[in-house]
Amino acid sequence: MPNQLLDDRGVFLLSQIGYHVSRRFTMRLAPLGLDPAHFGILSHLAAADGRSQQELADLLSVHRNAMVGLVDELEERGLVQRRPHPADRRAHAIHLSDRARTLLEAAEVEANSIEDEILAPLGEADRTQLKRLLRRVSTHAGLPPGVHPGLQRRQRTARTTSAEPADPTGSDRPTQ
Repeated sequence: MPNQLLDDRGVFLLSQIGYHVSRRFTMRLAPLGLDPAHFGILSHLAAADGRSQQELADLLSVHRNAMVGLVDELEERGLVQRRPHPADRRAHAIHLSDRARTLLEAAEVEANSIEDEILAPLGEADRTQLKRLLRRVSTHAGLPPGVHPGLQRRQRTARTTSAEPADPTGSDRPTQ
């Protein structure tokens, strides 16, 4: 059986593009002091401010201990506030700060810009078709809608402080 060229493998192309987009997005968020995990959490909070940490962890399929760490990071930076949950006195509701809303707007501009750059060769109908097909593949893979798997891995990875993005493949992950 002859070897199939990598460019003829859909999974290779998805991986190649995903890696490229991940690195670009990480670099574009760095000047804002955000990383993709922060962007994901802030985006979900913007859609439903005041969720409890547990609701947020469940929604994003992130272990609750990892979510505590992520919310701690955001709180230390003044991007979220923990307040008593109105319906559960044992829980905290997480709210976006005004600073977070401003940063999220700037991050959305970067996300839109990258999407426009990456999908530039496609017309609107092709973009719509591509997103529909990718959603179908994502659903078939059992991936939760709107949740990046990198968030689930976040608790095990070393957090970088430089503008150089971490390797999104996880190969820079420390051994445990």
